[in-house]
Amino acid sequence: MTVKVSTRGDYASRALLSLALHDGESDPTSVRDVAERTGLPQPYLEQILLALKGAGIVRSKRGVGGGYILARPPEEITLGQIVSAVDGPIQAGDFGEPHQNGACDHEGQCILLSVWSEVGVHMRRHLDSFTLADIAARSRGIPAG
Repeated sequence: MTVKVSTRGDYASRALLSLALHDGESDPTSVRDVAERTGLPQPYLEQILLALKGAGIVRSKRGVGGGYILARPPEEITLGQIVSAVDGPIQAGDFGEPHQNGACDHEGQCILLSVWSEVGVHMRRHLDSFTLADIAARSRGIPAG
């Protein structure tokens, strides 16, 4: 079993890191600028930013000078929130829940379902331990502290 962040989760994190690195700027950042800074494909980035807007992580402004800005301070946005916004719930696998829909009908099945559930909890906690502010500081060469 491979536990990994999807391309959407990675792209969303890269786009938001770009916004966080330019957070002090008063004007919203256009999708084109984010695409140029990050090297991400603009059409795909537009879909991802719409999902992040729907999750309340970014806000948008239309028209001339429009674009996206973070909806909350970078200190309040975690990698876990970003990944969940574009990929859905963070879990180790889609195996079902113990004691539901015959999930415990076979030897060892129920105990492994509970283990996979625990792994998912640890993944969520770990991703939630990183904020955009932490990652922006690292990218600027400031050690974590």
